[in-house]
Amino acid sequence: MKLADRLSQAVAGGIRRIGQVAILPDTAGAAFALCHIDDEAGDLALLEAHDDPDAARAISTWADDGHYRFTKGELTLKRGWLLRLSSAQELRQALDLFYPANVGMHFAALDGRLEVEQLRDKLNRQTGMYRFARSLSDAGAQALVKEVCGPGNCCVKNILWGLDTATPLEDSEASRFDGVVGDIDRAKAIPLRCREACNHFVAEARKASKAEFEKKAAE
Repeated sequence: MKLADRLSQAVAGGIRRIGQVAILPDTAGAAFALCHIDDEAGDLALLEAHDDPDAARAISTWADDGHYRFTKGELTLKRGWLLRLSSAQELRQALDLFYPANVGMHFAALDGRLEVEQLRDKLNRQTGMYRFARSLSDAGAQALVKEVCGPGNCCVKNILWGLDTATPLEDSEASRFDGVVGDIDRAKAIPLRCREACNHFVAEARKASKAEFEKKAAE
C-alpha cells in the first residue's frame, strides 16, 4: 500500500496530530486541512490560507522570532496559517516538509522494521573536525542528552537510540518523552521519532569531548 493511502486510512481511523500540526479531515472546503495545534480551536477563516502543500516548507523554516529552525523537531513552529490539501498525496507531501520522513518512520515502527542507529555507531562514522566526537565518554554522552534533547530543550522527538545496544539512555525528561506534543489521546497522534542523533547533537558532542580532553590535560 502506498504511504499516502496508509496515511489517509490512519486519519480516517482517528489520527489528528503530528508534532505541533493538527490534521483536520474534510475541513475548510478541502479533503484535508492542517494548522498549528494552538489555532485549531479558533476561527480558521482568520488564518492565512495556502492551497499548495509546498507552503509547508516556508512555514516550518523560520520561527516567529525569526531564528532558523535547524531541526524540525523544535517546539517553535509558528502559528497563523491554514494549509488546505486536496488529496492524501498532498497531505503526505506537506507532513514530510513539516516533519521529514516521520510519517514513513511511524508506519515502519508499526510494522517492526524501523532501523535505529545507536549513538556510538553515529559518532564513530564522523570524519574531519567532527571525528573528535568519537572520544566523548559515556558519562559525557548521557549528560549531553539531558542538555540538548527533550522538550526542556525545545526538541519534541521520542529518542529511540541508546549509547550502544547494551547501554540505554539514563532516565530523564529527554529519554522519557514520547514524541507527542500536548494533552491529547496518544492513540490520535503520530509521534515524532528520533532514530539517530541529529547533526546538532554531533556538533555538541564534539565540543563536549574537547572540554573533557582539556579538563583531563589540566589535571
